[in-house]
Amino acid sequence: METGMEHELAEEQPAGTGRTVISDSAVAKVAGIAAKTVAGVYSLGSGPSRALGAIRDAVGSSDHAAGVRAEVGETQVAVDINLVAVYGYPLHDVANQVRAAVYRAVERLVGLQVIEVNIEINDVYIAPPAKPGGKSGTEREALQ
Repeated sequence: METGMEHELAEEQPAGTGRTVISDSAVAKVAGIAAKTVAGVYSLGSGPSRALGAIRDAVGSSDHAAGVRAEVGETQVAVDINLVAVYGYPLHDVANQVRAAVYRAVERLVGLQVIEVNIEINDVYIAPPAKPGGKSGTEREALQ
């Protein structure tokens, strides 16, 4: 049951006023998290950003936006992603799946129209041979 006080508060706080700004870095983080969920993505970023990411991982931190750049407009966003794919996965399939995941995540979570997702696969990760009783590099992915 609504009291008179609740009705007054609703009238004092009109819906739809104000401005919301979503930063490029926030969109890049959403896109990076979505990209990392795709099978066949080993890591995001180019050589230097991957090296910095390895250091962050070692100290228990991570940069979900590494290798991702976003340009946010009033109602639209464009995303560029650099990644390393896992050997054995068809590269075009990996790119298409990353693109689809980023479109879904950004449009759903950010609420902006994605106009393009450009993907550059700058390397292919080849897992070292498994040691007897040990874990290979691709098993590392399953553990993360």
